[in-house]
Amino acid sequence: MILAIVLLIIVVGSVVFHFLNPWMLTELASHWGSMDAMLHISFLITGVVFVAVSLFMVVAIIRYRHREGQRARFQPDNRKLEWWLIGATTAGIVALLAPGLVVYSDFTRPPSNAMEVEAFGEQWRYSYRYPGEDGVLGYADIRHISSDNPLGLDPSDPMAMDDVVIHDDVLRLPVDRPVRMMLRSKDVLHGFFVPQFRAKMDMVPGMVTHFWFTPTRTGRFEVLCTQHCGIAHYNMRSHVVVMEQDEFDAWLQEQETFGESMAAADNDEAPDDLVAVGRRLANAEGCIGCHSVDGSRRVGPTWLNLYGSEVTLADGSTVIADEPYLRQSIEEPGTQLTAGYPPVMPAYSFDRDDMEALLAYIRSLSEGAGQE
Repeated sequence: MILAIVLLIIVVGSVVFHFLNPWMLTELASHWGSMDAMLHISFLITGVVFVAVSLFMVVAIIRYRHREGQRARFQPDNRKLEWWLIGATTAGIVALLAPGLVVYSDFTRPPSNAMEVEAFGEQWRYSYRYPGEDGVLGYADIRHISSDNPLGLDPSDPMAMDDVVIHDDVLRLPVDRPVRMMLRSKDVLHGFFVPQFRAKMDMVPGMVTHFWFTPTRTGRFEVLCTQHCGIAHYNMRSHVVVMEQDEFDAWLQEQETFGESMAAADNDEAPDDLVAVGRRLANAEGCIGCHSVDGSRRVGPTWLNLYGSEVTLADGSTVIADEPYLRQSIEEPGTQLTAGYPPVMPAYSFDRDDMEALLAYIRSLSEGAGQE
């Protein structure tokens, strides 16, 4: 009897909590209201089943409880009951799956006028690519990835030359325009999820996954990785900024194309260009995924104002972050661990020119840092 009362309290409490709970769906900022409808249908079906099964257990516990002088009656088979259960279960499963299949089919079939944008995931950050004037994303392959080409665009593909690559962790999109997101991963399984858009898809190494949505209002929305992708998974975040079409067009026109960046890389021979080379190298090698350049905390120490500062090591000693220290930290990261950070950085082996460029970039992020 006590068990029956407990079950009844759980059922009533669950139903009341569902209608009174303070955690609601995030405000919708795209056209995918059908995602919410699908979610409500799932809640309704599973809720009805939960209440029905729980109440049946309460009735069964009370009606068929043990009594003195009574013995249980054995009934080996009840075909009629079995068919009813099979039919009800089948109907419930179809009702749960059918709306999801319909919505998913629409979710992966963008309209012909959708603008293609690529999101590129790696531990632990996002980069983005936009088509140029031709409106087509050029061919890309992980085999083309280098310090000057971190997303692996094919230099021999003319359609890739006018593509625009963005590394600042902000995806900018025009409002009220369909967008087809093309997703790639450099290393491990990542996820791309914008709660306000009801848009989520995995980024799978070796595959190009996709979905589409239409932003319906301007604003700034957070992007989350939904797959555990390593120690800094918690920090793999980005933002979507939705703006008016003319504002977006003006911003895109100001960005450097892939062809222009490749030409600039070929001309980076003067010492003054070391910072630009180092910046591209840091992007290509994934350094910015662990070390921020704006002072924010990530899995590794920030590079902002690092050069020339006093660093406290894990053993309590201190050291000045000069060139010898930075070189050793890059080539032998386990020898001088910074206090408060995990020992997860792999050892890197850069040639002399790349190391000089990377150090020049780190120096440039420190106030008053001089150039050699």
